[in-house]
Amino acid sequence: MNQQANALVTAAEISRLAGVTRATVSNWRRRHPDFPTPTGGTDTSPTYDLDAVRAWLSARGQLPEDTPADELRTALRSHPRDGDTALRLLPAVLAAARLDESEREALPDLRDDALLRWLRSAADAWAGDIPGIEESAYGADMTGPVRALVRCVSVDGAEAATDVLAERLLEDTGGTGTYVTPRPLAELMARLLADGATFPTSVLDPACGTGSLLAAAASAGATRLHGQDVLTAQAAQAAVRLRLGHPDAVISVRTGDSLRADAFKGLAVDAVLCNPPYGVRDWGHEDLAYDERWAYGVPPKGEPELAWVQHSLAHVAPGGRAVLLMPPAAAERTAGRRVRAQLVRDGALRAVVSLPPGAATPLHVGLHLWVLERPDPQAEAPGTLLLVDAAAGGRDLDWPAIDETVLSAWRRYLADRDGFTGTPGTAGAVPITDLLDEATDLTPARHIRAASRQALHPSLLARQASELHDRLRQAARDLTGLSPTDSDWPPVDGSPRDWRTATVADLLRGGAVHFLRTPPGGRRTRNGQALPPPGPQHGGHPALTAADVLDKRPPSGTEADLPTGVAVPSVQEGDVVLTETLHSGRAAVARVVEPGEADCLLGPHLLLFRPDRRRLDPWFLAGFLAADQNVNAAATGTSIVRVDPRRLRVPLLPLAEQQRYGAAFRRLHELRTAARRAEQAAEDVARLLSAGLTGGALLPHVDGSA
Repeated sequence: MNQQANALVTAAEISRLAGVTRATVSNWRRRHPDFPTPTGGTDTSPTYDLDAVRAWLSARGQLPEDTPADELRTALRSHPRDGDTALRLLPAVLAAARLDESEREALPDLRDDALLRWLRSAADAWAGDIPGIEESAYGADMTGPVRALVRCVSVDGAEAATDVLAERLLEDTGGTGTYVTPRPLAELMARLLADGATFPTSVLDPACGTGSLLAAAASAGATRLHGQDVLTAQAAQAAVRLRLGHPDAVISVRTGDSLRADAFKGLAVDAVLCNPPYGVRDWGHEDLAYDERWAYGVPPKGEPELAWVQHSLAHVAPGGRAVLLMPPAAAERTAGRRVRAQLVRDGALRAVVSLPPGAATPLHVGLHLWVLERPDPQAEAPGTLLLVDAAAGGRDLDWPAIDETVLSAWRRYLADRDGFTGTPGTAGAVPITDLLDEATDLTPARHIRAASRQALHPSLLARQASELHDRLRQAARDLTGLSPTDSDWPPVDGSPRDWRTATVADLLRGGAVHFLRTPPGGRRTRNGQALPPPGPQHGGHPALTAADVLDKRPPSGTEADLPTGVAVPSVQEGDVVLTETLHSGRAAVARVVEPGEADCLLGPHLLLFRPDRRRLDPWFLAGFLAADQNVNAAATGTSIVRVDPRRLRVPLLPLAEQQRYGAAFRRLHELRTAARRAEQAAEDVARLLSAGLTGGALLPHVDGSA
């Protein structure tokens, strides 16, 4: 019996299958009467028979060669009514990842009964570690998905196979309220747990999702990881991802509502990281009214975040630290003022950091970080609270700048809490007595910007403003010199060009390009230390990072930042580097390695293409690889969206014509870089002058005087 006969696919899945955009699929449906008719779904979201779709695409040459990940997706779709198939396959990912290459390659050729015995053995081995598979049954219908899974692990890696399973799991849960904490934010939260050179050994995340915060803690040095999530699919993913990335850690992940049914009751850890559920009103206020965790006051019904704060503090030992991602309203809402006041009065709340919008979901809100410490009864209560306004730097997310702003202020504050002077307009230590008023408003901007006036020095500000103006004028000249004119970009006669294309997979087979990458490693860096502070480091071999490519800056990493136990390639002049992960609100970015960057090491989450320059122009390749429609068609995953490099397409043009396009793409790259410098210079000038004018340190320009 053909297991795929009843498999159904959505329009989005057809677009991934064909390597085109969803708009193209919609166009096919309208223009081609022989396009398969829907066999399920709804009027607004129809589904189609997979075999019929594949046959239609194949007849028109629109069906690319299946990748192992595609085969796994297809195998999962053959179980449309078996929602936990992906969940029950998670143990096989761990088991396959632990086999050596020859053993793994032999698995798909086993007879059905032998393959099922292996699967059942894997499930038994991991039943105590992966929530939701304790009672799983495995029948003959699982052999197809298992074979596809093992091939995916062999070719694309265990992490990629887990991503494909996660797509299916997200469909089953509906995806409501399930958000991944972005990696830069997770790493920042983890670094706030560190105290000098030491990092907490045991870390708990009571709303762990798929484990991104615990993974950041493990990468920074934690060795005992505890997580709980209300969704079984999320908790199971977290257990698998943590085990794959950090095999030496002690990992315990449980399912359940942490507030109502704490799976770790009585556990005291060194630290807590948490991104609590957003906007959940039914959190158990009535049932938990007399709970012993409410040491700072019963959280009002409309303040669930304050319940998560106290739950986190209840799980850390005295002197232990917790970092939570909070909505900004939690710092000012009237209903929560008494709990906030008690947290401040007792010294449990140590810092509040405001982040720019886009740092995490919901993207339109500038979220806060709360840094808390379980008060030590033997220690004197602090007299100040650190407030940091990291949202004052502008609209764009500049994670290195955010890290530097937050961590430098936090470390200086920890080193000398009484003598900490802060940074005007950005950070300051506010006396607790100034906060304990009727509102107990802890919003950083309302205190920091008001307090910064006394720290302004008129002559210093005037000199700094003059220097910044010079930098802005030079940046403006550079940008004007690169700005195109109408004659630079003539239109094509008639309709847009329609050219033949080849996939990167085709180019790889033909030897026109070679592909390299640095796979993610374990929990420690090459030097065996916890994650280093952000920004350029001195010493060690230079490394090109994903942040460098996104922000169009020179290599800022070092060899110490790279994972251990993996082969790390070095980049060469003319290589094309593309960011692997699609960040929210930002397109994929490609760049060509310049002569001064040659021999740098390639950081994780970057895709490196080394073209045969007798056949491919590097800038031509970079321009088309990073095209929005190309990247979107080659993207896979839902919670974490990655680019599948083999699906990217490149036009087949003569080398001379490639070079003309390449010159244009290089000019656009220089234009973007100059525009970024000019924007940053303008922002720096405007911010400094605004602070000087409003703080009374500068006078208006003569043209603006009355």
